[in-house]
Amino acid sequence: MHSRPHLTTNTALINGVPIAYDVIGNGPPIVFLHAGIADRRMWDDQLAVFATDHRVLRYDLRGFGATPLPTGTFSPRADLRALLAHLDASPAVTIGCSFGGKTALEAVLEFPDIARALVLVNAPLGGYDWGTELEESEAEIEAAYSAGDFDLAAEIDLRTWIDGPQRTPEQVDAAFRERARIMAQHVYEVANTDVEASPEPFGTPAIARLAEIRVPTLIIAGELDQPAMIDMARLMAEGISNARFVSIPNAAHLPNMERPDEFNRIVQEFLTVIGQ
Repeated sequence: MHSRPHLTTNTALINGVPIAYDVIGNGPPIVFLHAGIADRRMWDDQLAVFATDHRVLRYDLRGFGATPLPTGTFSPRADLRALLAHLDASPAVTIGCSFGGKTALEAVLEFPDIARALVLVNAPLGGYDWGTELEESEAEIEAAYSAGDFDLAAEIDLRTWIDGPQRTPEQVDAAFRERARIMAQHVYEVANTDVEASPEPFGTPAIARLAEIRVPTLIIAGELDQPAMIDMARLMAEGISNARFVSIPNAAHLPNMERPDEFNRIVQEFLTVIGQ
């Protein structure tokens, strides 16, 4: 009889910042990177599932969850590499959603040795022309945030990303939407306007470097996400050699939370096929 994997929560001083992380399970390492409207809690439905045969790591990126955002320039990519090295978890199956997916993709381009495989979930693609599609919601969020109305800023985020352009809030599972709202609101609450911190630019945009990705790659898109996100997913699937593309129906920007069983099955099948 197998004992239930034990979750360990800790912090590691990475590039001068105490990064909050969780580790559970044993085996080949997997690291989860959260979306920009969330924190590491978005992976709650993945931990126990993947910990049955992997060592699973999730962490809060700078300025999210329990990880502070000090003043100055920083590299989310270097933070990922250093955390994996600190935990002796490199190379890892690297799984990122949204901003976490962008970080994962660019980190693997900058430091190819950190990943054994790559899973990109509704990930933005550096160098992509977004057009004006989301300008209105971004302006509304900025106005709400500037006015100190974090509830409204989070609600606009939810309408944009959790509901997506094809659904009303009432058409989204209420419990899932509330979990997402708590995290989205926390993002605005922990943001410190006095801190002048900026991520180091990546250099040549990832859209021009996709052919450099050599590890097995799975691209996941939520069928109900913003059209630009789905377009970027298809561009990545076409540009990365032998990448697999899967669309998850009835899900928008956080399919691992909204359709966890489907998401977990897709990723587990991918890992089985590639022998990871």
